[in-house]
Amino acid sequence: MKTISSLKKDLEFTRSLSSLVEVLKAIAVSQFKALEKKIKTFEKLQLTIESFFELINISSAEHIFLNPGNRAQAIVAVTSDSGLLGGLNMQVVNQALVELEKSPGKLIVIGERGKAYLRETKIPFVAFGGITEEERYGQAVQMRDYVMSQISEGQFGPLKVVYPRPISFTVQRVEVSQFLPFVLTSLKHPETGPRAIDVILESRLEDIIEYLVFIWMGQKFYEIFGLSRLAEFAARFVHLEESHQKLKEMDGKLKLEYFRVRHELIDRNMRELFAARLLYASREN
Repeated sequence: MKTISSLKKDLEFTRSLSSLVEVLKAIAVSQFKALEKKIKTFEKLQLTIESFFELINISSAEHIFLNPGNRAQAIVAVTSDSGLLGGLNMQVVNQALVELEKSPGKLIVIGERGKAYLRETKIPFVAFGGITEEERYGQAVQMRDYVMSQISEGQFGPLKVVYPRPISFTVQRVEVSQFLPFVLTSLKHPETGPRAIDVILESRLEDIIEYLVFIWMGQKFYEIFGLSRLAEFAARFVHLEESHQKLKEMDGKLKLEYFRVRHELIDRNMRELFAARLLYASREN
């Protein structure tokens, strides 16, 4: 049985830790709100590129971005350098490994946590540093350029990116985005139909495709990196909230045990006091 002093120390520690968790929750909320205002998506860019592609007949183009053939695939797993994410990084890594099992290829991981998890699997991978808001655009360009160079060298063809996406402030979901082969929305939804017409192209069709996809890929990486950071803050808040609830339960149990031990101690002291008085009274008589 714990003593009164040890239980009191446990209560003080639990309350101090609970206060710290509250502060960390507030920080996570503040970071989420601040980044949410900065995050921009680029649906208009993709729609613009697709609308251009729909004006020409790209089905005749033999480009690796459209038809990678039998080349191996590459999987990019976007994880975080931070902890307190409640297993979100592990979910990203596991999903990346599932995609790799479907079709063997090259694994690229972003973030220290992902690197730590993958080292335990003994699966070879290429690693990049975790995403930071200050360097997010530069990191997106770096990843885009690396992927382009690897594709040009014939290292892989198809490309997928696995990343955490914030569905809401309390819900995150790991998603798989297909980068390559590049597929038009009109081909995903045939009812819209392509609008190919006769146009005069001053550049080779393959060069146009490569340039436009090159631009789109950089913006897509930038967008996904931002969403991953947003999911990180949201997941941290959820994990901290769960920890806070557990601390409250622990505090309640410690209070009950503290008062029980205190009452037992008071009761024992009173019994000993009365016993001593009775003994003293009997000796006087």
